[in-house]
Amino acid sequence: MRLAQIVDENGKRALAVTARGESWMVRGARSTLDLARQAIAEKVSLRKLIADRGVGKSVDLRRALKERRVRPPIDHKDPAHVFVTGTGLTHLGSAEGRDQMHRNLADPAELTDSMRMFRLGLVGGKPARGGTGAQPEWFYKGDGSILVAPEGDLKSPSFALDGGEEPEIVGVYVIDDAGRPVRIGFALGNEFSDHVTERQNYLWLAHSKLRPASVGPELLVGDLPADIQGISRIRRGSELIWEKPFLSGEQNMAHSIANLEAHHFKYALFRRPGDVHVHFFGTATLSFSANVQTQKGDIFEIDSEPFGLPLRNRLSVEKAGDARVRAL
Repeated sequence: MRLAQIVDENGKRALAVTARGESWMVRGARSTLDLARQAIAEKVSLRKLIADRGVGKSVDLRRALKERRVRPPIDHKDPAHVFVTGTGLTHLGSAEGRDQMHRNLADPAELTDSMRMFRLGLVGGKPARGGTGAQPEWFYKGDGSILVAPEGDLKSPSFALDGGEEPEIVGVYVIDDAGRPVRIGFALGNEFSDHVTERQNYLWLAHSKLRPASVGPELLVGDLPADIQGISRIRRGSELIWEKPFLSGEQNMAHSIANLEAHHFKYALFRRPGDVHVHFFGTATLSFSANVQTQKGDIFEIDSEPFGLPLRNRLSVEKAGDARVRAL
């Protein structure tokens, strides 16, 4: 079962559910968050709540996506109550691309910090059930205001040195009234980053991640498949300039999802009742590693069958803002 937040043909918000290849409106539902909160309050699953509510008219999600009426699969009335974060060096093979970015003229026998971090996960990232494993790399991207709708523009800052895609799986969560994290589901994500800045010095990773990101179009409800296969593409006009399969799911990861969740939500700040969390789980596939230089107008496309419709976004460049500080 998958959920999608849309704007209907009358300009009103609606929630669509897809099951067995068909999509319908969820009766009386306007947002994923409201539905999740009701399910938590009634102590039922989303599947049961939707079954109890029932569905209305059928929805042509592909048409809605083409007409840019599909919103990110989760949002909040106050974007400041959405944390967008992620973990890196989590996938088998992901250390190689990062290591190439950070390699210098030091003794090749010496492990880079990236490789050390990756090996920590490889050895201890999948603890026994209930245990705590190795701590992953972690980063902050922004609040809910940085989330771009499917088919929307990923705006690279005017000062950026690069704007590159990162095809990832995203976990979506809400914190209940008792301060406990509740996972709503999983979605495709483009964790857009500045890899040139990061390559210059790994301590600039934080700067490279402060960028917009896109999630969706659909939210997969239930367990994440252990083996996820997808395709990441870049189109330039009518030309396909780059394409590569990507793998995710725990079978292809150095960390378990539970371990990544445990290390994120161990901080009390991230267990504040009512907040929403959108957490990127990492990737091993980047066009940057293949020396692709993206350009304004390029279209990123991320596609994986379990998540329904593909996630597409256009690369654009935002105008320079005035960052000068004024004293009072």
